[in-house]
Amino acid sequence: MSRTLEDVYAELTAPGERFEVGTEVVRGTPTKVYRQAPAHLRELLDRALRHGDVPYLVYEDERWGFAETRRHAASLAHVLRDRYDVGHGDRVAIAVRNYPEWVVAFWATVALGAVSVPLNGWWQGDELEYGLSDSGSGVLVADDQRLDRLGDRLGRLGLAGRTLAVRSERDLPGVDHYCDLVDPRDDLPDADVGPDDDATIFYTSGTTGFPKGVVGTHRNMTTNLWNLLISAGARQKMGREDRATESGSDAKRPDQNAILLTVPLFHATGCHSVMVPSMFTGQKVVMMYRWDPGRAQEQRGREQVTALTRVPTQGKEQIEHDDFDSRDTSSLRSVGAGGAPTPPGLVSRMAELFPRANPGNGYGLTETSSISTMNGGDDYVRHPDSVGKPVPVVELRVVTDGGDDVGRGEPGELWIKGPNVVRGYWGKPDDTAESFVEGGWFRSGDVARIDDEGFVYLVDRAKDIVIRGGENISTVEVEAAIHEHDAVMEVAVFGAPHDRLGEEVAAAVLPKPGRTLTTEEIIEHLSGHLAGFKIPSRVWVVDEQLPRNAAGKIVKRDLRDRLLADDG
Repeated sequence: MSRTLEDVYAELTAPGERFEVGTEVVRGTPTKVYRQAPAHLRELLDRALRHGDVPYLVYEDERWGFAETRRHAASLAHVLRDRYDVGHGDRVAIAVRNYPEWVVAFWATVALGAVSVPLNGWWQGDELEYGLSDSGSGVLVADDQRLDRLGDRLGRLGLAGRTLAVRSERDLPGVDHYCDLVDPRDDLPDADVGPDDDATIFYTSGTTGFPKGVVGTHRNMTTNLWNLLISAGARQKMGREDRATESGSDAKRPDQNAILLTVPLFHATGCHSVMVPSMFTGQKVVMMYRWDPGRAQEQRGREQVTALTRVPTQGKEQIEHDDFDSRDTSSLRSVGAGGAPTPPGLVSRMAELFPRANPGNGYGLTETSSISTMNGGDDYVRHPDSVGKPVPVVELRVVTDGGDDVGRGEPGELWIKGPNVVRGYWGKPDDTAESFVEGGWFRSGDVARIDDEGFVYLVDRAKDIVIRGGENISTVEVEAAIHEHDAVMEVAVFGAPHDRLGEEVAAAVLPKPGRTLTTEEIIEHLSGHLAGFKIPSRVWVVDEQLPRNAAGKIVKRDLRDRLLADDG
């Protein structure tokens, strides 16, 4: 009888093992923790010295080695401390797109015991001002485009003379230049950093209302690293890595693992699950300034990329790209997805196109420091609509509106507990109290069910359920069914107002390039897949990509409002 994932986790987390699990009191609550996880992020930065000058960051034709990146971070840490008087707990904002200097600014800040505040690179001036003001950031690291958007706001934010420009050749009042102040050096400034000190403030996507600053600790970040490592180790121990690659055993395997960074660093996936783990493992990060499927194909081949992690839409765009068939994919060992549900049909398609790569996905939020559950290898192929099982230090509950546990297999709100759960929202005690409840539990707001084998299935985001005449309809279910049509590129399902029913199911569908679709074809396709009340009564076939936030998720409210307004 083959071993289960739980069996392998038990072996890997046993006393004396690398991933040994014990119990510590975290913020007053007994919590399962990894006993041998790094204590803080500064410890990870020091690990860069082990990797020497092999590439850590690749941006276009630039190559930054691990040791070189650390020397830049050490120098910037001195600049932050000596020039800008940054100390323990002070906030340093980073308003920079995917450049190597983003990475340097992050490591320099957390190594001082200060708090890194990544700001959404898509934000405009007022939004950037909000993030700077809300976080109380005392120093800003920014590129030209973000500085242009901020305009004359630096003065009233108290950041004139406390702003450092990267990749800029302009002289702006009150703005210093990275290249003038950062002179790479080996020694880091002394700093006293603890596992439960604040390390980051990441802002939620802000699809409704003002964004909330999610305050993560050093323990949160290093726990996520260990979650990723044990998940990979478990898949390898169960033989999945070998089975995934045996058909390509004659292919040349790159000397260094490399991951293509297709998402922004100001998003938890990019920072927590790509940049930080790569510092620990010695993996090369191939940076994309912005997502472009054609450019991704080029970089994947040029840099012998071994791992891809992206939102499902990016995966679909890549395999639909004109030159996909002409590109060599033999170096790929891992193809992951996250940030949004993956249509089951896309999972099987990826398995066909990347036979040597181990497929996987995961589930988490900014509030859980990225990963809470993982699904990979054979499990993912067998359960493509599941986000997997919880990692060893994470506990899950599925509860009713009153906080009572539901029966096995029944849907309810998913609650999460573990050392990866952040301490709350910056400066918002009421929101913190509402979402972070007694016993260390975080209320995710996601509706989920857990089957008899322990696999977690996301039913929907609570606020996104369409309630049609008293019937709850999962938008995820309807979207997955529409995605099964071979002419569909993107789809978003949402509720539209209805005088009698309260809401009706509506959908926006983008066809694949060169394909056409009609409302009638969509309805006919669904009639054999879904109950009648779940089939959209309104369908818009659109000719441009659906709107997304910085995390790559479709902004349904904006889409709905625009389509309804266009209809009068």
